[in-house]
Amino acid sequence: MGLGRFGGGLGVTRWLAGRGAEVLVTDSADAASLERPVAQLADLVAAGSVRLRLGEHVERDFTDCDLVVASPAVVRPWENSLLAAAAVAGVPVTTEIRLLVERLDRRRVIGVTGTAGKSTTSAMIHHLLDRAGHRAHLGGNIGGSLLADLDSIRDGDWVVLELSSFMLHWLASSPDAEGWSPRIAVLTNLAPNHLDWHGTYDHYAVSKQQIFRDQRDGDHAVRGDAIVTGATLPLGIPGLHNQHNGHVAIAVARHAIDLDTDAAAARLADFPGLPHRLELVGEDGSGRWYNDSKSTTPRATVLAVEAFDEPDRVHLIAGGFDKGLDLSSIAELCPRLAGLYAIGATGATIVARAADTDRARSCETLDRAVATARDRMRPGDVLLLSPGCASWDQFTNYEERGEAFRALVNG
Repeated sequence: MGLGRFGGGLGVTRWLAGRGAEVLVTDSADAASLERPVAQLADLVAAGSVRLRLGEHVERDFTDCDLVVASPAVVRPWENSLLAAAAVAGVPVTTEIRLLVERLDRRRVIGVTGTAGKSTTSAMIHHLLDRAGHRAHLGGNIGGSLLADLDSIRDGDWVVLELSSFMLHWLASSPDAEGWSPRIAVLTNLAPNHLDWHGTYDHYAVSKQQIFRDQRDGDHAVRGDAIVTGATLPLGIPGLHNQHNGHVAIAVARHAIDLDTDAAAARLADFPGLPHRLELVGEDGSGRWYNDSKSTTPRATVLAVEAFDEPDRVHLIAGGFDKGLDLSSIAELCPRLAGLYAIGATGATIVARAADTDRARSCETLDRAVATARDRMRPGDVLLLSPGCASWDQFTNYEERGEAFRALVNG
């Protein structure tokens, strides 16, 4: 249920078909919207192991089968009539992430979640393990499905999983499965997010806490807010929040392996950062250009602005899809900035709440925002794309939004 325009269901579809399953892929989006992922399944469709039902869902597909694999993006699955029909028919419902963790040695799994910083922290942990000579695999919400890599994950390997609130909701106890938590569990921080999916902040917070709920005696629970940032780490990426991410990663790595703190800090010096996370994509005489398209919460935008020593030299592009979050913290940045350029469905709301209307401009689209900011920048200024909102109103995903920004900068 849910191939996804970005092909989120490709990995589990190929994995199931490779084990002899007869797979029906059903998605409410039509074939034209799913052209790219459908093309990647052409060989399996031709072989007869995969069938497609696009542009609609049909209830009998959910009741006349052995297993339903739901995309974690299905909004409020507890209210979904098709999944309810499967349950009434006695058909178990699962997800790609549960199929994966059921086949992993949980004693070798490090799970990372949080409202902000979970991707960077996950990548830093993976980097530390790798640099210390340990085989480690990175997946989950970052890097795509690891189901295809199960045969190459050996005894003694570490698996680092970035886990979203959607994924964790599905890993709680259900009529079809027991609850699951990793042996080393990390919660970087917690603030309102994805309220369009969860409905309430309490439901979101409860889903996040699943990362700890089914841990066992001897497991480790790491709460990022309890980690005290010590000496400055030699990071190549800016921001106090990344310093904190680094200290959390070191604390986690020390639980996993025998690792000296100073040696760990030195190993983070060549951590390259991640695409679309405060990524420097251009620098010339007119300024520096940072792509932080992964910023999909107001908290992440505030942290991105605070990563720079002189916020009054920062021109911020923010706005996008409305997830039902309070955007006032983005608007309140305006008096401290060189300029605020609002885009997307939330753009008008951000500008309306900004205290300094001279600095705030409603630009609607990313290309117009970049052009407007260019005209106002002085040498040495920073142009920062850190939307604080999801991308789905104008882009397929945050990666596409970030690449569009990169292309505009390079142009």
